[in-house]
Amino acid sequence: MPVGTLGTVKGVDIGRVRETGAQIVLANTYHLALRPGEEIVAELGDLHEFMGWSGPILTDSGGFQVFSLAERAKVTEAGVTFQSHIDGSPIELTPERSMDIQEKLGADFIMAFDHVVALPNTAELIEESTWRSVRWAQRCQEAHSRTDQMLLAIVQGGLDNQLRRQCAQELVKLDFAGYAVGGLSVGEEPDEMYATLDATVPELPVDRPRYLMGVGRPEDLLEGIARGIDMFDCVMPTRNGRNSLAFTDQGPLRLRNSSHERDRQPLDQNCPCPACQHSRGYLRHLFQAKEMLGPILASIHNLTYYQRLMTEAREAIFEGRFDEFRQRKHRGWQGQNDQ
Repeated sequence: MPVGTLGTVKGVDIGRVRETGAQIVLANTYHLALRPGEEIVAELGDLHEFMGWSGPILTDSGGFQVFSLAERAKVTEAGVTFQSHIDGSPIELTPERSMDIQEKLGADFIMAFDHVVALPNTAELIEESTWRSVRWAQRCQEAHSRTDQMLLAIVQGGLDNQLRRQCAQELVKLDFAGYAVGGLSVGEEPDEMYATLDATVPELPVDRPRYLMGVGRPEDLLEGIARGIDMFDCVMPTRNGRNSLAFTDQGPLRLRNSSHERDRQPLDQNCPCPACQHSRGYLRHLFQAKEMLGPILASIHNLTYYQRLMTEAREAIFEGRFDEFRQRKHRGWQGQNDQ
């Protein structure tokens, strides 16, 4: 899912997002509640009409902001009080309030409000936040009233595999429409994340969507798929694109590097995106000249690359050759890194 935190995928108009092959986009409850406000979005026809996106939309619950804005947040059993990053005004976000905002935003997939903490952390805080997330998930379930939205619960537990299993088991008892693995990609090593998925995903129903939140690198997507994950979101394609890094099957290209100055090759000969209609030399020139087209084209390319990777992974699964596909992709990424 391309990340459109504020109702827009940064630097990419919605028509181009659709052309990348994206089927679903993500927006953020906390940020949209601050600006322009969920009431205004609802008045303008909910997120679909507001963004001009006719496909499915998923909204995060605001729980990640408990982690990302930790210095501005105070957590109690009732919920979280934030100091707005815009004007410093106090904002209270509870499970019930998160549900109310997400219902007004009108997303198709909505997330239970959870308590996310940084990793590594103390065992006491991780356990406390995990069971609070379960209690908050139940409150979300009780507060949610729209039958045309799928409510997904979020498994927490840090890197404690037993705690992850227990959290997953308790959430499955509550019978949610889908399940996410949250609280990862917040400071741990990739191998630690993979081990956590190995412990967690088998506890989740195979007939419900399984979503790994905030991940990640192309390598992480394939490792997640190998462990049974169905859905991903991450800012990496657009954030890295804005900073002149383009993803390819041979590893990332750093477009500001002088080695690309006279390079007539496209980023990828087989990629249909508009960036690949130009040479690497031209794309480097755009970044060197600080032309806004450079970040736009690189972002579109990265979004297209991620969608093509997902399409190829699905085809490989259907044809029974996913393991070979995954190994081949890893060999390419490892053979030509950081050009």
